[in-house]
Amino acid sequence: MIRLLLYGLGGLLLGGIIHIAVILLLPDFANRDAWTSLGRFGPDGTFHLLPMSEPGTEPLPYLDPEMAYAACRFSLENGPIRIKAAMPEDFWSIAVFNRRGNNVYSLNDRSAERSDIDLVIATPVQMAQLRESPIAALDQSIVIEVPITRGFALIRSFVADPTLVSRAEAMLRAANCSAGLPSADTPPPADPDEKN
Repeated sequence: MIRLLLYGLGGLLLGGIIHIAVILLLPDFANRDAWTSLGRFGPDGTFHLLPMSEPGTEPLPYLDPEMAYAACRFSLENGPIRIKAAMPEDFWSIAVFNRRGNNVYSLNDRSAERSDIDLVIATPVQMAQLRESPIAALDQSIVIEVPITRGFALIRSFVADPTLVSRAEAMLRAANCSAGLPSADTPPPADPDEKN
C-alpha cells in the first residue's frame, strides 16, 4: 500500500515538473513569435507601414492607437544594417526588438536630440570591426551593439490630429532600413553650411 502511494506521489511530482517545463519552454518553440508575425507585411530589409491600431486587430500587442507605426525585419548575419528616416517635429521613437518581441534598444527624439533617425545596428563582432576601421560616413550616426542576429525595428510617430495621419505615414514609408555600410574610405557627406 505504501509502495503504491509512493508511486502515485512520484507520478504527480514528475507530471508537475513536466507541466512547468512545457509552460516555460513554450515561447521558445512558438511559431507565431513577433518576428514571424511581421513577415506578413512584406519582405525583410524594408520598412512596412502597420495598419492603425483598433481593438482586436492590432498587428502587434500593446500598440498605441494615437501613433503611426512602421516595422522592418532584419538579419545581421551578412553585416550591420543602417536605418535612416526624416521624422516630424512631434514625438517619435525607434525600438529594436529580438525575434520574441523583447526590446533590446530604444531611442526617442528627446534622447537623440535630433529630428532625424540615423542608426547603425551591429553585432558585438561587427562593432569590434567598426572600431578597428572607423567609417567617416558614419560620424553622425548612432551606432549600437545588440546581442542578436535577427530582429526587427519599430518606428512610431505621434499623430496629434487625425488630419496629420497621412503626413506621418508618408515619413514612415520613406524610412530606410538597408544592409551594407559605406566603405571605410568613403568621405563624409559635405556640410551644406560650409562655404567654399
